[in-house]
Amino acid sequence: MSKVALDLAGPRGETTAGGKIKAGGLVLFMSRNFYVLAGTLVLLSLVSGAMTFVPSSFQPGLPANASLWKTLALFLLLGGLISMLVGSMSNLFEQVDRRTEARRQSERKRRQKGL
Repeated sequence: MSKVALDLAGPRGETTAGGKIKAGGLVLFMSRNFYVLAGTLVLLSLVSGAMTFVPSSFQPGLPANASLWKTLALFLLLGGLISMLVGSMSNLFEQVDRRTEARRQSERKRRQKGL
């Protein structure tokens, strides 16, 4: 097991419902990870797209075929868009979980006051 997995599974970090990771009082949402991944992939796709305009003399040892760079940029952009969609959907489900939990807590308090 890696150190990260041990940290998340140990006493300092626990995985809660809704894909949240509690680490020492700090709550991390999984959707943020997908947004960071999407941003990175889109940035790399922009760099790959820009490589199509660089002449082959400036790319020693790199593939000079522009169609290869365009294909790579397209796949990276597609991966970034899919990651952004997964992050958005994950964020929506996390919001539903938070609201459901808050409603359940408020109903529990209301029932305890009524008794």
